[in-house]
Amino acid sequence: MTGPVPGAAGGVGAAAAPSRPARARGPLGAVPTAVLAAVTLVAAFAVAQGTGVRALGGVVLVLGVAWCAWRSWGAGAARVVAVVLLGAACFVASHVLAGATGAWPSVLLAAAVLGAGAWLLVDRRG
Repeated sequence: MTGPVPGAAGGVGAAAAPSRPARARGPLGAVPTAVLAAVTLVAAFAVAQGTGVRALGGVVLVLGVAWCAWRSWGAGAARVVAVVLLGAACFVASHVLAGATGAWPSVLLAAAVLGAGAWLLVDRRG
């Protein structure tokens, strides 16, 4: 008499699929998305500030968001969308805080918050 093999895909005792990917895909796969998301925000501001062309900083920001979303899509669409929305909120907050703290401190604070949120949503294991 034969039956399902314990532990086989779909069989008795099959493990549930992990909720987060074991590793992000693409270049720099070993680097957490949280780090890349935070660096994207800082780099976009640096490009805009350094060149005096805000639209160029916007291009850097959009490309960074797209890359981070693509590489961490395995964590689930809802988590990735949450990180993108958090990034948008941090972007707005950095502009609001800039008057009180200065441009660079507000961007660095926003990047830290974005990095922490991205880590919690797409990088953390378990």
